[in-house]
Amino acid sequence: GIVWHRRFMAAEGRPHTYEYDLFTIGGGSAGVRASRWSAANYGAKVALAELPFSLVSSKHSAGGLGGTCVIRGCVPKKLFIYGSHLHEDVKDAMGYGWQFPRGFAPTVDWPKLLEAKNSEVTRLNGIYRNMLDGAKVDVLEGYARIVDPHTVEVNGKRITSKYICVATGGRAVVPQIPGSDLPGVLTSDEALALPKRPDKIVIVGGGYIAVEFACFFHGYGSEVHLVFRAEEPLRGFDEDVRTHLHQLLKAKGIHVHAGHSPESIKDAGRNKLLFKTKQGASLTVDNVMFATGRKPNSADLGLEQVGVKVDARSGKILVDEYSKTSVDSIYAIGDVTDRMNLTPVALMEGVAMSKTLFGGVKTRPDHDNVPSAVFSQPPIGSCGLTEADAAVKYGSVDVYISKFKPLKHTMPTGRGDQEQVLMKLLAVSDGFAEAGRVVGVHMVAADAGEMVQGLGIAMRAGATKAHFDGTVGVHPTSAEEWCTMRTKARTTTAAHVNSARARL
Repeated sequence: GIVWHRRFMAAEGRPHTYEYDLFTIGGGSAGVRASRWSAANYGAKVALAELPFSLVSSKHSAGGLGGTCVIRGCVPKKLFIYGSHLHEDVKDAMGYGWQFPRGFAPTVDWPKLLEAKNSEVTRLNGIYRNMLDGAKVDVLEGYARIVDPHTVEVNGKRITSKYICVATGGRAVVPQIPGSDLPGVLTSDEALALPKRPDKIVIVGGGYIAVEFACFFHGYGSEVHLVFRAEEPLRGFDEDVRTHLHQLLKAKGIHVHAGHSPESIKDAGRNKLLFKTKQGASLTVDNVMFATGRKPNSADLGLEQVGVKVDARSGKILVDEYSKTSVDSIYAIGDVTDRMNLTPVALMEGVAMSKTLFGGVKTRPDHDNVPSAVFSQPPIGSCGLTEADAAVKYGSVDVYISKFKPLKHTMPTGRGDQEQVLMKLLAVSDGFAEAGRVVGVHMVAADAGEMVQGLGIAMRAGATKAHFDGTVGVHPTSAEEWCTMRTKARTTTAAHVNSARARL
């Protein structure tokens, strides 16, 4: 690897030595990857500051190596999702001839589930520490603030570094409505650490976090009320995906309150909460969870005082294409920059920054054609542009759509209406630049997350509709449908989209 030398000429012409080449603030996905990559591959001397481990985070005192994704996000959420399918598996089994004792109904040992999840999360936290130790990254436990462009203070001690990387992630936002600070009001942090399964819960929000939590709480037997302001969930996703999932959520028995905004929460006594919306809904529940967005965790880091520009409205740190802030020695990566808030993207940004600083190759993170999944039930897989965005970017796109009951539910499971598959492919129309290129794939289907990973590789390689059509499908699978969609549903042009948007 390249050995990076820490001696260089200071601005006033005198030689200057810093204690570190890189000091990273934040030990989540982005910060750990950037630190490990810089130390292990380029010989950089690296330190990283992170708060003490806790299942529920706080701004100044509780966090942990692995960050949101590992401790109180993607990983524990997915573990909860795996287990929440069991009641459906039992019902499906009966459609395939399995018999159970009369009155048989599986029950959830919630404390046991929570203990197992906590044990796995704690194990992963330890693995992150071992990986940093193996790369010879110095780990400091405490809250870090930037003092000047080359100095960080942790636990009262000042440490100098040639470069500083801010990778502090984001924090859940709770709207300031009456009662939002009552016991029993949650964010995703607390919802993953609840000591008791709620019999009845309101989840406020229409984004992917709200949808995922609504699905797994419903799976474990809670009565779930999903409340959001829009007419459809998942703003920013393809419109066909939004409407399709909305229908499936209702088919599963989740109570969907579209077009509703929270008004107040009151203590209803006996550990219950009275939740009201501005549109007149009134619900007495065990918990109210807000999944109404996350905000970049940029406050109280000393950024503005040293000249780092932060967006006043959102709190995101403003960076250039190489993740550099307005101060040459300070970089920012991951959710704190609010570019594309996904763990694999944060990893990519960390590697790109490391290559730029220590690898001798200026490297931009590439945010195009990033495959992603929403682990709703059934899950969503998506890569590329929505129909509207693709039409505007390329001028015109041909739209291919397939909806069908998956083979599994042609047997009498009684759940065919809950598992209807949607697959949608967008290709640039003939007569336009890059004609035939596949620029968007979207699906709602079992194992969508597994499918879309391979589709993402094909799209990054520039796959065309002809490539999809010429590929032999794997039969019988849902995935083979990507190779057999021959009939165009419609063509959408930029003029269509712009006209529709102008009417809004």
